[in-house]
Amino acid sequence: MILAVVPDNKDIQIIVFLVILTFISVVFYPLNATPVRTILGVLMVLFIPGYALIAALFPKKGDIDGIERFALSLGLSIAIVPLIGLVLNFTPFGIRPLPVLVSLSLFTLVMCLAAYFRRMELPENERFTVHFSELHSSTKGIMDTKSGKDKVLTIILILSIIVSIFMLIYVIATPKQGEKFTEFYILGDNGKAEGYPSLMEAGKDSSVIVGIVNHEYIPVNYTLEISLNNDSLSTRRIQLMYNSTWEERVVFTPRERGDDMMLQFLLFKEGNFTEPYRDLQLQVDVK
Repeated sequence: MILAVVPDNKDIQIIVFLVILTFISVVFYPLNATPVRTILGVLMVLFIPGYALIAALFPKKGDIDGIERFALSLGLSIAIVPLIGLVLNFTPFGIRPLPVLVSLSLFTLVMCLAAYFRRMELPENERFTVHFSELHSSTKGIMDTKSGKDKVLTIILILSIIVSIFMLIYVIATPKQGEKFTEFYILGDNGKAEGYPSLMEAGKDSSVIVGIVNHEYIPVNYTLEISLNNDSLSTRRIQLMYNSTWEERVVFTPRERGDDMMLQFLLFKEGNFTEPYRDLQLQVDVK
């Protein structure tokens, strides 16, 4: 890769490497089941896109100092991620983890390329570069050149950033458990909440699409029963992991004829058949 042959772009090389590693850790098993995914994900959201943008905007060595570059990288990252999410919201991809990751990765890589070409246009002694072996001494030198008031403000800024990072990690590591519930719905033949069957024939198969979504924070064993005027037509057991969706076409056969009959979809939870956990109804005629 062209960035790898230029010593002045070590920081950009690291950013590109982190973007690739983040993508791998989110998409591929077993890395996506380890804490590596969380650590790289936090970096991808809080720092990497902003740093790439700052590198593209300020390619010269003296544009801004290291502490300002670091702080702006955090601030801009926090601004970039919601904007990308807003754009994705108006696309068919929606705000989902993979589209967000791909969009952030592409944005970061484009900014890295822009930073590379902008630096290459400058004389070698004016290009911004990070000397990692001299990072401590250069940071100390920056602090020594600041006035007392600026030093205090800089220290407050650094402490605020550190506290913010730790608070974010805590929130991610200990997410608040929301309300426990189960989504239960039926759809017509077109897969929409319309076009439900209203006229059926006795002895002939009819069907609807039934959906269950588990938001109970634990795996749940459900029992789905379909009955017509209290006559059980179909029973099905479904085991569903947390945050998983079950949606299938369910076929049943009415046995009795009548008008304005009540077709019931009853959902029971964990073998408790005392009363339905969720229930849905359709009024139908059976000829």
